Amino acid sequence: MERAPDPFADRVAALRATFASGRTRPIEWRRRQLDGIARMMVEQEAALAAALAEDLHKPLQEAWIAELSFIQGEAAYASKHVARWAAPRRVRTPLVGQPGRSATVPEPLGVGLVIGAWNYPIQGTLGPLVGALAAGCCAVVKPSEVSAATSRALAALLPRYVDPEAVAVIEGGVDETTALLAQRFDRIVYTGNGQVGRIVMAAAARHLTPVTLELGGKSPCIVTRQADLESAARRIAWGKWLNAGQTCIAPDYVLVEKGLGSTLVERLRAQVRGMYGDDPKRSPDFARIVNERHFRRVAGYLGAGRVAFGGDTDADQRYVAPTVLVDVPPDAPVMTEEIFGPILPIVEVADLDAAIGWVVARDKPLALYVFGAAAEADAVIARTSAGQVCVNDTMMFMAVPGLPFGGVGASGTGAYTGPHGFTTFSHLKPVMRRGTMLDLDARYPPYTAGKLGLLRRLR
Repeated sequence: MERAPDPFADRVAALRATFASGRTRPIEWRRRQLDGIARMMVEQEAALAAALAEDLHKPLQEAWIAELSFIQGEAAYASKHVARWAAPRRVRTPLVGQPGRSATVPEPLGVGLVIGAWNYPIQGTLGPLVGALAAGCCAVVKPSEVSAATSRALAALLPRYVDPEAVAVIEGGVDETTALLAQRFDRIVYTGNGQVGRIVMAAAARHLTPVTLELGGKSPCIVTRQADLESAARRIAWGKWLNAGQTCIAPDYVLVEKGLGSTLVERLRAQVRGMYGDDPKRSPDFARIVNERHFRRVAGYLGAGRVAFGGDTDADQRYVAPTVLVDVPPDAPVMTEEIFGPILPIVEVADLDAAIGWVVARDKPLALYVFGAAAEADAVIARTSAGQVCVNDTMMFMAVPGLPFGGVGASGTGAYTGPHGFTTFSHLKPVMRRGTMLDLDARYPPYTAGKLGLLRRLR
């Protein structure tokens, strides 16, 4: 009886054949793929920016900063450093192993699956792919169907810039993702929410496939009495309302020391006016919620607490204004669920200790921001856990290619970007080479007290 055709299994099998041929292992092949992605960001800027504008009303400058330029830089950085990353890394060999040499040898895992995100559909899809190609892997790329225009653009353009026999772009929704997860991969990278993250992990467990998850969560922002409030307001406003708040590392809420709340609110109001004008709805620089379902979800948070400013919505445009909420109950959904929209609750706390206690009592966030003096920042860093921390700014750690990007606990597992993306798709294979001229008799039976004494001295 003939096997029923399975296009997903066939695509993965074709990628495995490519990997098995050895063509993806040479450094020059890897560089060509990485350079191709970097060129794509430049040569196809207009097409990709148009797709982002269609999906998210994303302004060109935001598209360039957070997506196109970011991926161009990631790919160029990986191309420059991949030979060094792929080189054997020597490890000290103790006396008992002499004569001998030890090293870890990075080897590509095989065929990866990258499931991209809709909010940054280029960065969140091609960022992990850069790591896979740098490591010498093949990959299936599954863009998010929510950002449909960008998904179509990636499917049309990517095969022109990378080896189409090593990278397969598969579009679709839940059914296609489910079918892909039934296949065996050597690494899965998923960017999205925790509910789907659990589904990905459960599917991967059937094949014992390692998984990297970037899951977001509620990223707190602590503002202390010693903070520069003007600078804090400007940088919080930029980080929060970039992409209409649809950023996994956006400040989700602010914990500010008691007595400073109203001042911070007014400074944030001024920053919104300066960035988006008196009517942000008319600003070409303010994005929109990605679809109607997410619009209804975000707009539903406006009923909690009191609107300090903003609060306007327009369902036809999927517009939610830059909004600050105050007097919000701690158990309100806007304080317990990831907002992923342009609404910012401000919560006054007694002092820095209270702010730290608030953070520690909740799930570990993907990002944590603290505005204040160096000693205060040190205290927050020492007493809390987060995927990454930024002091006196928001999100700028993403501009440092040498830093890993990933979560901890409920906000994710594993990391990528820069050398960490290479490591994610590699196995650091331990290799020991021994000479044969000397052979320590003390390790062989029959065992004696003298042999044991010698081994103790050589340890």
